[in-house]
Amino acid sequence: MFTHLREDIAAVKQRDPACTGAVSALMHYPGLQALWMHRFDHWLWRHHLHFCARTLSQWARFFTGVEIHPGATIGHKAFIDHGMGVVIGETTIIGDNVTLYQGVTLGGTGKETGKRHPTLESGVVVGVGAAVLGDITIGQGAKVGGGAVVVKDVPPDATVVGVPGKIVRRGAHPRACMDLIDDARAREDLPDPTLDILTEMALRVTHLETRLATLQKEEHELKNL
Repeated sequence: MFTHLREDIAAVKQRDPACTGAVSALMHYPGLQALWMHRFDHWLWRHHLHFCARTLSQWARFFTGVEIHPGATIGHKAFIDHGMGVVIGETTIIGDNVTLYQGVTLGGTGKETGKRHPTLESGVVVGVGAAVLGDITIGQGAKVGGGAVVVKDVPPDATVVGVPGKIVRRGAHPRACMDLIDDARAREDLPDPTLDILTEMALRVTHLETRLATLQKEEHELKNL
């Protein structure tokens, strides 16, 4: 238990430069507080004290703004930054060193039974306001861009952006295992597919205008013969 506590505090200090120390992590990070409450709720859930677990999880939601179902499984060194609006469903499985930003939803897609929430493997980063829905797997070291909606499996070390989520980069992190996520690197150079499309369209328009001007010039020359 105390090993978990030390790991969680260390994860906050390592991934958020605003954290000034262990006391700051304890007092000022609702994501950390929600995670600790969840660990106790999850123990109750595994021991079939479901009503108590659900009741305490709702209290945790009230005080922290983070809603974690007590049935969810969360690994070591998870980090929920800011935390407000984060929702984690009952059958969600979260690996080690996973980072979730505010407004993330790890939910289902309907009234399925059994495993109906996503699995996030180790080292995954999920950006602000993203939704990962259904019984899908986000591979080790993958990144989900802010505001994305992901409903299909994502391979390891890939980057997904957009609605619906599309893979725009593969192999961003070649290491097979990430012991520590550098959040600055995780956020840098995030592709923008909308900008790419607009840039391609602008180049195409320029090409067509040049071609049209050439044809008009040739037509004018033919008329003057």
